[in-house]
Amino acid sequence: MSILIGLDIGGTKTHGLRAEGGAVAREAFGGSANVQNVSRDAAAAVLAQVLAELGAADADVVVAGAGGVDTAADAEALRGLIAPHAGLARVVVVHDTRLVLAAGGCDTGIAVIAGTGSAAWGTAPDGREARAGGWGHLLGDEGSGYWMGRELVRRALARHDDGRVPDALDRAVLDRCGLAEPGGLIERFHTLPERGFWADLSRVAFAAAPQDEDAMRLVDRTADALAELAATVSRRLAVTGPVVVGGGLAVHQPLLRRRLREAAARRGLGEVRVLDRAPVHGTLRLADRV
Repeated sequence: MSILIGLDIGGTKTHGLRAEGGAVAREAFGGSANVQNVSRDAAAAVLAQVLAELGAADADVVVAGAGGVDTAADAEALRGLIAPHAGLARVVVVHDTRLVLAAGGCDTGIAVIAGTGSAAWGTAPDGREARAGGWGHLLGDEGSGYWMGRELVRRALARHDDGRVPDALDRAVLDRCGLAEPGGLIERFHTLPERGFWADLSRVAFAAAPQDEDAMRLVDRTADALAELAATVSRRLAVTGPVVVGGGLAVHQPLLRRRLREAAARRGLGEVRVLDRAPVHGTLRLADRV
C-alpha cells in the first residue's frame, strides 16, 4: 500500500494530508512555511511539525505545492526543507496553482488562486503550460486578499490627505486595525508585516459592499484582476476552461464568486468552478502525473 504525503503551503497556513492506498488517513495544519512570507528557519520548523504529525518518515512520495515556486532553484530549495523529514520518499515540488486544478478533478484547464496572494496556471491538452501573476505582494498579487487590504488602507490615507472625515468604510478599517485615526495606518502597515493580517482586512470590503459604492468597486476590481489572470493564461494556451478557483477569498465570499463569473464571461472564458475541497487534495491526483 503506497503512502502519499501531500502539502499545500500557503501564505497563511500549511495544510498537509497522509493518504494510504489512495484514501486520506490523516491531516495536519501549521503556520505558513512559504519562504516568501517567513524566514527559512520558521518555514523549516513548520514543515518539521506538520510532517511529523503526518508520519512522513515512511512515505513513498511527497507532493508539495507552494506559491513562489517559479524556478528549478525555488523547487530545490523547498525540497531541501522537506526531504530530511520524509525518509526515502520521492519529493515533488510544484507551484500551488497545480493543486487547485487537480483538486477540481481536471487534467487540463485554468487554475486561479484567490487567497492571501493570487496567481493563475493552466495546461492544454497537448501538454503546454502557462502561468500568470504570482509575483508576490511587492510586485503584484492583484485580486488577492492582501491586495484588497492594502487598497482599503490606501483609500483611507488618500481621503485623510484630502482633509476628509473618515466615512463608514474608513472607520471599519480603523476598527479592524485598533486605531483611532487614519494617520496611524502608515506606521501600523509598515511595522506589522504579516500578510495574513492585511489579507483578513478584505472582509471589511465584502461586508460593506452591499451599502457602499467604493467597497463594491473594490470587489469588482478584485474580480476583474482575477479574471484577467485567467484570460492571460487562456490567450497563451487557447484554452477557455474550465476555470477552477481556489483560495480562501473565493471560497468564503459569495459576492466575489458572482462577480468573478461575470468578469470571466465578459472575457470569453468557460465554466468557472469554485473548489468544494481543500487544494491539498489535488496532490492525490498529481502523485501519478508528476
